[in-house]
Amino acid sequence: AVITPIFQTSTYVQEAVGVNKGYDYARSDNPTRTALQTALASLEGGAWGLSYASGLAAMQNIMYLLRPGDHILLSNDCYGGTYRLVAKVIAHYGIEYSLADLSDLNEVKAGLRPNTKLVWVETPTNPYLRIVDIRGVADLLQDRPAKLVVDNTFASPYLQQPLSLGADLVVHSTTKYLGGHSDVVGGALVTNDEELDANFKFNQNAGGAVPGPFDCWLTLRGIKTLGVRMDRHCANAMAVAEYLSAEDAVDKVFYPGLPSHPGHEVAARQMRGFSGMVSFTTRGGADVARELVKRTKVFQLAESLGGVESLIELPGEMTHASVAGTSAEVEPNLIRLSVGIENIADLLADLKQAIAASAPVAVAAR
Repeated sequence: AVITPIFQTSTYVQEAVGVNKGYDYARSDNPTRTALQTALASLEGGAWGLSYASGLAAMQNIMYLLRPGDHILLSNDCYGGTYRLVAKVIAHYGIEYSLADLSDLNEVKAGLRPNTKLVWVETPTNPYLRIVDIRGVADLLQDRPAKLVVDNTFASPYLQQPLSLGADLVVHSTTKYLGGHSDVVGGALVTNDEELDANFKFNQNAGGAVPGPFDCWLTLRGIKTLGVRMDRHCANAMAVAEYLSAEDAVDKVFYPGLPSHPGHEVAARQMRGFSGMVSFTTRGGADVARELVKRTKVFQLAESLGGVESLIELPGEMTHASVAGTSAEVEPNLIRLSVGIENIADLLADLKQAIAASAPVAVAAR
């Protein structure tokens, strides 16, 4: 077959007791999943890859490495679901965690403890698109027992390969850019560490949070167009960021492709492009932002990101509501865009009309 077949089966015929062709039960392995895991490892330049039912299922599998008394150093600008998993689930089992601005290597160094076992990096971060120097963090961990985990979801393997920069482990929500079409949920882990892979493989089977064969097939289909999609995402996002930077109704723009971004030089060094994610704050506060996200037509109001279509959301009330009241709380007037691959003129016109339509709210707010 030119295209990887969908092995839609829950079990496999065995030639004799304990003798099979590499597969006995579909929770443990499936040929379609094997093909996806091989592709994911190859994309990241890793020796081993595993796929999961969701990005958070993959993250949960990493947490099985920890024991009571261990410590996680987590970015203070991270996906709300990551924070929720650590602070409201894992912490109940005697795991310590702390937050720091990991884009500042001095804060990384200050945040490390003797019992730190994981340093959890997103770069670009979600939702402020800060850039973390992966090589710099890896160097700080050279003589420590901590593993460097990099969530590479926002960049995708096409733009950034953290293992080559010293990361021990890469995690993805394959729901996003890897799948690319907003039609499948999944996650992935990739590593060059054989011991880590054996641990994850055992727990993947023991925990059972595995993707079905059709989900694997959809993700494989999305991967085939990753490169061409990411080129268009990056080009469109740069145009959007430049437009927003010149718009009077916009206060701040967060996009690592802009030379004014504090992480621009690091991003240019460790990434091939700057991704399709753009965040910005509006003048006039949360009411203006809330009105603006309702007014777009091409940009659809929805959570998630990385699909071919453009999405808009208010992180403080949507994807990052779980960090409210913490040091990771998101500004109420922050808007996050997942810039799709539509015609750029349509995207800019949509943002212009939405900003203009929300202007009366801004005036009233004053």
